[in-house]
Amino acid sequence: MDDKAKCRVRLLSKEEAHHAAQEAGISPMMADLNVFRALLHHPKLAGALNAQLSMLMGLGNVLDPRLRELIIMRIGWETGSNYEWTQHWRVAKMLGIPENDLLSVRDWKSASCFDAADQAVLQATDDILQDGKIAIQTWTKLENALNDVQQVLEVVIAICNWRTFSQLLMSLEVPLEDDVESWPPDSIIPAAAS
Repeated sequence: MDDKAKCRVRLLSKEEAHHAAQEAGISPMMADLNVFRALLHHPKLAGALNAQLSMLMGLGNVLDPRLRELIIMRIGWETGSNYEWTQHWRVAKMLGIPENDLLSVRDWKSASCFDAADQAVLQATDDILQDGKIAIQTWTKLENALNDVQQVLEVVIAICNWRTFSQLLMSLEVPLEDDVESWPPDSIIPAAAS
């Protein structure tokens, strides 16, 4: 897909998106994103999705942001979701996650930069992407590495949430925002995106 292809639903203008976002309780910053400029055709749906994102990314979450971003980057890579990879590349960099760690999610099993918690969440991500559920061996590793049921639950929900976002972004063909470089930092495209 062309990175600047036309979205399957008309992107609302920023003014239209801000108006709909106000009704849905979504911040203007989120309303500026193309994904919400598409979703805000249905303000209640967009509001529900935004509420879940807000919780998982800061309002009451307990999962280490590094682990969350590794999950998201892995999903973006494995599913070929340029929008997900590109947006969360920027988020992860703002959080101070080293570029090498982000790039290493492409082939995480051969990387030496991941600790036991990183490896457990990346394996859980792969399990869900490949088999639709987390294998018992992976579950045990998650429990041992995180030692907190709330964090384990957030891992499951984070994987499922961003898997859903990956699918909706690709199904709606949501384009990147203007002046955003595709597949940072090196424009290498995963097999799933070709």
